[in-house]
Amino acid sequence: MMLPLAEQRAAAQAPTGPQGSASPPPTAAPQAPATPQQQAPQGGVSIAVEVPIVTLDVIATTKNGDILTGLKKENFRLTDDGVPQTITNFGPTEAPITMVLLLEFSSRGWGGFFASYAKYWSTYLFPQLKQQDWVALSTFDMKTRVEVDFTQNKEEIMDGLRHLYFPGFSESNVFDALLETTDQLKDVKGKKSIVLLASGVDTFSKHTLDQTMKQLRQSDVTIFCVGLGQLFQNAADVSRVGGMGSIQRMNYLQAQNQLKTFAHETGGEAWFPQFDGEMPGIFQTLTAFLRHQYSISYSPTTGAKDGRFHKVKIDLVKPDGSPFEVVDQKGKKQKYVVYAREGYEAIKTGTGD
Repeated sequence: MMLPLAEQRAAAQAPTGPQGSASPPPTAAPQAPATPQQQAPQGGVSIAVEVPIVTLDVIATTKNGDILTGLKKENFRLTDDGVPQTITNFGPTEAPITMVLLLEFSSRGWGGFFASYAKYWSTYLFPQLKQQDWVALSTFDMKTRVEVDFTQNKEEIMDGLRHLYFPGFSESNVFDALLETTDQLKDVKGKKSIVLLASGVDTFSKHTLDQTMKQLRQSDVTIFCVGLGQLFQNAADVSRVGGMGSIQRMNYLQAQNQLKTFAHETGGEAWFPQFDGEMPGIFQTLTAFLRHQYSISYSPTTGAKDGRFHKVKIDLVKPDGSPFEVVDQKGKKQKYVVYAREGYEAIKTGTGD
């Protein structure tokens, strides 16, 4: 079970020893953990709610991936199931990154192909992190394991990766792993994300894809996916095995679509690299997304407690309501993309969490 991040941040702010490491939190406390100074962005994040408030983390980029900065509240137009909404709270989210690095560490794929590349490629993340960022390391095969709890010491995560030796089971229960990790993050305040490095193939989960998506829509966790399946297919094509059969290819295509769904419906992004050299750019883009998000809150005018999935659409406009335009240095118009959670699953009145 992950240590509540509030306790860890309180520990990080405690007096340090000679080595500069934070003193451990008390093993028993008569009161609730102290509220950290670094916590939720303005408005907090709440997707599955009992009070009629929805908060979304939003980022806008050009089609080329350049992040649009300096946007104002008046630049965002938001609809909930097609009904225009009034934005009640708006601001940039400047809190430190809080993420779980979730790796498929199973013996699938030629004796651990996915485990090896999940471990190797995840190391490209660390040059993009800052000292104040919080990271935890988890792995999954048949079960999900917290390898390193939340820490600001990136060397602890690197050491955790170095101690991942031999994958055990051949299962890759990605649905269960995502739901268990999301559940562990439910009490962590502020914006938080899961960075999943996996094939996306689910072999033996207790939960179905539909059940997984329903619960993810009720969470406030953004999911970013780095798919390993395309790399595996490429390796199979050039091996002595002679490539994959059509059924196996369909399995990996379905897995890739699942990773895209996890990411896009929670406001994240998915990548399917084929070369090591793509990884620095992927993680640079990922962390830039998290550092340049806007927090947008609104109170749904209808159906806030109807138990249904609500489709949320966000567009950019000029302050006078006319279409938003992005031009490059030569004055040529560019298309833009808005990244945000595609909707939320409202909690039906009387059903509880």
